[in-house]
Amino acid sequence: HAEWKEFCESVRSKLHDLGFYAEVDTSKATFQKKVRTAQVDQYNLQLVVGQKEVENNSVNIRTRENKVEGEMKVDDFIAKCIKMRDEYQ
Repeated sequence: HAEWKEFCESVRSKLHDLGFYAEVDTSKATFQKKVRTAQVDQYNLQLVVGQKEVENNSVNIRTRENKVEGEMKVDDFIAKCIKMRDEYQ
């Protein structure tokens, strides 16, 4: 939805500023199509955002395997990404 685009872009921008690759899918595709496209494109994580997430300043996380990890505050998610990156290196 267009009203959530600004929030999504702010999350994407924060991730980019820290060196992570992220995209925002603002297409008119259905939710299931967007999830499937992200799986085919092999994104490691998908961040799902709706009204609840915007109100809570959070994201809902899905893995490439379509496992729903649940809702997490944006700052906590970013900290988790940094930790994963640092432990990988």
